[in-house]
Amino acid sequence: MFFPKNKIDRTQTVAEIMSNDYRTADVFRKYNIEYCCGGKQPLYIACNMNDADENQVLRELEEAVRDVNTSNTLNFNEWHIDFLTDYIVNVHHHYLRKALPRLQEYVERFAEGHRKKFTYVDELQRVVTQLNRTLIPHLAQEEEIIFPYIRQIDHAYYSRESYASLLVRTLRKPVEDIMAHEHDTTGRIIHHMRELTNHYSPPENACLSHKVTFLKLKEMDSDLTQHLHLENNILFPKAIAMEKELLLHRD
Repeated sequence: MFFPKNKIDRTQTVAEIMSNDYRTADVFRKYNIEYCCGGKQPLYIACNMNDADENQVLRELEEAVRDVNTSNTLNFNEWHIDFLTDYIVNVHHHYLRKALPRLQEYVERFAEGHRKKFTYVDELQRVVTQLNRTLIPHLAQEEEIIFPYIRQIDHAYYSRESYASLLVRTLRKPVEDIMAHEHDTTGRIIHHMRELTNHYSPPENACLSHKVTFLKLKEMDSDLTQHLHLENNILFPKAIAMEKELLLHRD
């Protein structure tokens, strides 16, 4: 069965398209098309004014608003560790590497135009910068050190080979450090962002730039919450339990 894309009407104004779906903001920024206070031009005129290929912009806008849903029937706890680590890297890590720098840009631009009106803006900018500086090195640490070691433990646990115990060192210390420090820091940052933005609720008279920034923050919050849940409540406890059993039977 063919499922049609969400269509974008070229005669709609840029502001209308943005109001309908905040995810189009990245496309407009890519082509330097103003979508906030100057977004009153129809899309086809805005493309022409910015020397942008209208058909290409339309394709990218329709891709941006494509609906992607994760079924709530997925039972992550039943997934094999190898598959779960691959999922975390390819879904959550990939998202963070792309979304974090963009989020920082949105917050910085929002701060430039709203600093005098909203007292919390400078603190919000500082917190998002901290999130970016904290998470990017953390992703590399997981991919280069923690996850490969977890896969070794998984292999040793299920193969039951005679040399399996040689692969085992101690995962408990680094994982507990991650959960107690990096993940705890991330959790505090998320909580602080919620407090500063009243859970990402802009005032009724907020401009499009304000609304988009808050929706981007909310999207980041949602992804990080799921990301931390998969690691703290499923992946790491499973790996530590496997390691503990291997250590008990290493001789």
